[in-house]
Amino acid sequence: MAGKEKPYKVYRGGRAKGPIRPHRDSTDGRRDGKAKDGAAKVAKPRRRRRWVRGIVLFVVLVLLLGLVWALLGYLAVRSGVKEANERLPEGTERALTPPNGSMLTTSRTILVLGADRGGGSEDRQGAGRSDSIMLIRTDPDEHRISYLSIPRDLRVEIPSRGADKVNAAFAYGGPGLAVDTVESLTGLEVNHVIVVDFATFQEVIDAVGGITISNPKPVLSNPFGCPFATAERCAGFDGWRFKQGEIELDGRRALIYARIRENQLDPGESDLTRGERQQRVVQGLMNKITGLDGYLRMPMVGDEIVRPLATDLSTNELLAFAWVRRRAAADKTLRCRLGGTPDTVSGASVIQS
Repeated sequence: MAGKEKPYKVYRGGRAKGPIRPHRDSTDGRRDGKAKDGAAKVAKPRRRRRWVRGIVLFVVLVLLLGLVWALLGYLAVRSGVKEANERLPEGTERALTPPNGSMLTTSRTILVLGADRGGGSEDRQGAGRSDSIMLIRTDPDEHRISYLSIPRDLRVEIPSRGADKVNAAFAYGGPGLAVDTVESLTGLEVNHVIVVDFATFQEVIDAVGGITISNPKPVLSNPFGCPFATAERCAGFDGWRFKQGEIELDGRRALIYARIRENQLDPGESDLTRGERQQRVVQGLMNKITGLDGYLRMPMVGDEIVRPLATDLSTNELLAFAWVRRRAAADKTLRCRLGGTPDTVSGASVIQS
């Protein structure tokens, strides 16, 4: 064989040149060691895993942002509630019945009083007394909430004062005497009180971007609060008009709508009907505050929302009330009003119960 080329090459300290062929067994190269007929699948690519991690990270960031935004809203509301607690006249809480348990789990009765204690007189149709009176009853276990409107002209017995219009109690003794009078009238124990200053109420509605209400029939008010700048134009002003159906209201028009006592398109309306309009405005504002739009605005307007209020409710109680109200089922929301017979006593129009 000398002098002839060998059919193979020998390399010292190494291996033959060329690519290394992987060893294949009966699994046909599967990474999981399963044969072709096995049930296991090939592992997912890393790219898909990164995509899933990105989705999870995004969701976590959104949740954290939501929590931070909610905290900022809470702090804004808390600063305003502290001032609202200080505005409540001293001694009012003695007239209230202390509740048993949390607002989230036990029923509460809240007296809401609307009062004209500031602002110009051009928009008023009565001042010095409570302009509106409403009881709100929560029942969180049943997801129920009830609203009872009390006509301001209802003639009742005011403790230590005698017979008079129910709204006179506020003028005589502030929220405390109003609580005593309503408890005597209804037989219900009042746990909390909220006094709303109508002079600044419209600012709240403007701060949340206006409200939406459902108006059951057209309304043409008597001509008060002329919106025009000249006497000539005001002379031809026939009143405020509100169409039937769903309507958008800014703060001024919402306040006008709640105060209307005469509907020229329906002479049969009275102060009782006015209470229903007030309920719609309150409902519209609550819907806006407890909705998504209200949540997004809360860090900026949280303190403004409670600026017109004087109340004994704490920040946590107000937020709990908003939650209970939002969870109340539509078919379990009850709206009522006290009625009576129109009468005249000493030249004043009253409603006899």
